[in-house]
Amino acid sequence: MLKASLKVKTNGAGYAANIVEGDGWRITVITPRLFRVETAKNSTFEDSPTQSIWYRNLGTVDYNVFEGNDELIVATDAVELVFNKSKNKATLIKFIETGLTVKCANKNNLKGTRRTLDNTFGPVKLGDGLISLNGVAVYDDSRSLLLAETGEIIPRPNKERDLYIFAYGSDYRQCIRDFYLISGPVPLVPRYALGVWWSRYRAYTQHEYLELMQQFEDEGIPITVATVDMDWHWTDLNTRFGTKYRARPMMDNPCTGGWTGYSWNTDLFPDYRSFLDQLHAKNLKITLNLHPADGIRFFETMYEEMALSMGMDPETKQAIPFSAGDADFWNNYFDVVLKPYEKDGVDFWWIDWQQGKKSDKKGLDPLWALNHYHFLDNAEDGRLPLILSRYAGPGSHRYPLGFSGDATINWRVLGFQPFFTAAASNIGYTWWSHDIGGHYLGRRDDELYARWLQYGVFSPVMRLHSSQDDLLGKEPWRYPAPTAEIAKKQLLFRHKLIPYIYTMNHRTHRKGLALVEPVYYSFPENPDSYKIKNEYMFGSRLLVIPITEKTDKRLNMAGVRAWIPPGRWTDIFTGEIYNGEGFVTLYRDIASIPVLAKQGSIIPLSADEGNSIENPVNLLLWVFRGNGSFELYEDSGRTDYTYCFARTKFEVTEAKNLTFTIHPATGDPEVLPPARNYSIVFINAVAFPDVISWI
Repeated sequence: MLKASLKVKTNGAGYAANIVEGDGWRITVITPRLFRVETAKNSTFEDSPTQSIWYRNLGTVDYNVFEGNDELIVATDAVELVFNKSKNKATLIKFIETGLTVKCANKNNLKGTRRTLDNTFGPVKLGDGLISLNGVAVYDDSRSLLLAETGEIIPRPNKERDLYIFAYGSDYRQCIRDFYLISGPVPLVPRYALGVWWSRYRAYTQHEYLELMQQFEDEGIPITVATVDMDWHWTDLNTRFGTKYRARPMMDNPCTGGWTGYSWNTDLFPDYRSFLDQLHAKNLKITLNLHPADGIRFFETMYEEMALSMGMDPETKQAIPFSAGDADFWNNYFDVVLKPYEKDGVDFWWIDWQQGKKSDKKGLDPLWALNHYHFLDNAEDGRLPLILSRYAGPGSHRYPLGFSGDATINWRVLGFQPFFTAAASNIGYTWWSHDIGGHYLGRRDDELYARWLQYGVFSPVMRLHSSQDDLLGKEPWRYPAPTAEIAKKQLLFRHKLIPYIYTMNHRTHRKGLALVEPVYYSFPENPDSYKIKNEYMFGSRLLVIPITEKTDKRLNMAGVRAWIPPGRWTDIFTGEIYNGEGFVTLYRDIASIPVLAKQGSIIPLSADEGNSIENPVNLLLWVFRGNGSFELYEDSGRTDYTYCFARTKFEVTEAKNLTFTIHPATGDPEVLPPARNYSIVFINAVAFPDVISWI
């Protein structure tokens, strides 16, 4: 049986009064716009939670049923669902307010995301999302396995068609919010994950890695997460242990047999505990890369204990297979193999599963199981849990963060990432982490590097990554001075943004609003908002328009086509003001990309030195004239955040005077610094040269 920390509380049964049932079909009215439609030959339906859907009882919904010979209509105050009884199929949705009738299909779907961008070289096909231009989307959960009360994943006992029909029209945000209500919320991401990550596929020695972190510190570049790729463990097993593993093309070569490993390479890390301690002393959090497919083999330091725990004779040296369907394996995998390293100082794990969707349990995707159990286990000691792993289907938002795979280094890949990231919000997946700067299969391009970093600042996770090629490293000092200076400023600015991003992180967790949203979420009735795919909202205040094309040498600037929404928008870097111009081409030199703040925006920035991720003592506020407010969210950084947090409201009003107010903090003052210094910068207050006041 799984240990307690690997179980979750769910409630799969629908509200009895909201269920309409007939011969071979069952309809559950979950919300006025969301229906579950099940069909099964023997009328045996499933009330257990599935891998994707955990909660189906959201309370009473008022509805009426109108039944004819062939058709049944379930009508709420928002829509009517038409069900054809002879075909056992939901066929139509009629919207009450508009009278529009739409087929129950994924036509004109606005798309969602995909498992990985590995081995892609630009735009690729995405899976369907939960919203569409015609207002109706269908999610098929028929193949999803069940989540038992024991925490184990079990097959469905009966074959049925299990569909969810989302009929939200253009209310995209409410659609995704309600999806979170039935699938589980997006967890709060730890604050440290919102800074700058260092990651590289390179066989560092202990000394080299610590020297590198010291150089970042000496350069004044704040790093918050230190990633050690797979060379933390033994990789050339044939040389080290006398094995005879054969190299598989594109997989085990040159690290013969060594993609999976759980024992520190003591040639590279002679004192790994000291190594972890020294990284923590630099205020860094640490993640290590895992490829679990080959299980635990005889040469691993914990092999004997693991074998005995699994009831195996260690004298046989038989490999302990990775077993996604075995509760004992999961318990021992965490407690025997990984927990000792976490006690030594590993904060979370990067799960790099690349071996397909089959496991020892029929229908169970091992990637899904790894994400699910790893995330739950990482919360065991009371900290905010975190993993880095690939997307494993709808519901994966419960297990942040997403690793989008090895990014090839070219402009088309950069050009696709903004759209890819924003579109993922349509399936509720909000925390993609890309290889910022690109990983491999390309050539050095200083301009591409700078533009990728500029996008990375305004992506969910700023994780620098590259291969071991010396010319492709992402350290700013590896580039010519002008490029290095731009890179350094971008990395510093990302760190300064943490107060803003963390507030939006909490907004995602509590209100179901993604950090990165397509622009059409804010302007769904305006057809122009759908036409520029690469611009997006970054939180509630910033419109980001990445530059993903090369500089025009005639202008010494790069242009980007943009749609400026209604209202006044100010570029936070150049100060240029735009008044809802519609479609325009914006030009920028290599120093910045267009990032526009709404009128009345207030952007909180940390002005503290170093790489601290604590609630800042020195807070810089960028204020943009207009009428607006911002409520800064801060907490203690642990899982008791629901009880131990504070909010500080900032407000700007534009009338005869421009007035700025800092309201007293509410909540628990213990999470705030004993004293706080404010610096207030009015970005575009030129219309009020002598009448600015603050309270």
